[in-house]
Amino acid sequence: MEPRGDKGVQRPMRRLDPAVIAAIALGLILLAIVGILLLQGRSGRDDRLGDNEVTAAREDPESRCSGQATYDLIKRELFRRAAQVRGSDQAAFDKLAAYSSLRVEAPVVREENEEVRSVSCSATFWLDLPPGVAVVGGRTSLSAEILYTIQPAADGSGNVVTLANAEEIVTPLATLARTAAPGTPGPGEGNVVAAAPAVPTDPLAPLPAPPPSAQPAPQPAPSRTSSASPSFNCANARTRGEVAVCGSPGLAALDRTMAAQYTGAMSRADPEQRATLIRTRDAFLRYRDNCPNDACIAQTYRGRMREIRDIMSGRWSPQR
Repeated sequence: MEPRGDKGVQRPMRRLDPAVIAAIALGLILLAIVGILLLQGRSGRDDRLGDNEVTAAREDPESRCSGQATYDLIKRELFRRAAQVRGSDQAAFDKLAAYSSLRVEAPVVREENEEVRSVSCSATFWLDLPPGVAVVGGRTSLSAEILYTIQPAADGSGNVVTLANAEEIVTPLATLARTAAPGTPGPGEGNVVAAAPAVPTDPLAPLPAPPPSAQPAPQPAPSRTSSASPSFNCANARTRGEVAVCGSPGLAALDRTMAAQYTGAMSRADPEQRATLIRTRDAFLRYRDNCPNDACIAQTYRGRMREIRDIMSGRWSPQR
């Protein structure tokens, strides 16, 4: 008989060939590299956002309404429209826009459209003109409550803005002219606003003083037959408010804007909203006709436009 081997002794393990180990390691490294490349390619194709998408993702609606970039777009648009109304050199109005300042109060988000990534907002704007220029009547500051919408441009070049209810600024802005240089007033006048010629290449240069023989043209008193064109027939104006609106192009523009807003609201209002619009209209007319001056009438129109928006959006509540 052959002697039995010791049960506690195991057979020696067979060592792997170093070449096999190296091949396995190389295969694992290659698989890891291929996996990383695939993940990077998928991320580049599927997960990367465009510039506009990144911007939209970073900006919430309120910041888009109240951002400085939005205000700059609005200011340029106001001057662009004024140049169109005036039929004057756009470049000159662009220069004036750069020297003007825009103040904003109470920007509010009105509506969002996620499909086109647009935001509609409203705010009260004051446009302050630079020294040396003024609009008809000598004003150097204009104000209006404006509805504005911001959305990305179709060509990806940035945001674009559209305005509504901006006529109270645009219309007088189209009449801007340079004031007379200090120390060279016309006969019997201080630094008065000169007639509104086309703005030259240097829009901030003051106009030369008028010749000594020039006399200021008499200003006609406002009347119901003025050039103002409100939403109603001025030949039938009877109340103090109607007469004031017919005598002021600015108030007439406010009246047209409010009337268009009211008509649009009535066309889509439900019965309860329609009754509220009619009831509050009567109160608005009474308040307007009791105003002592044009500033009060203008503020009353702005308040009425806010009231119409609130009624249609369900935020209106009767004043106590």
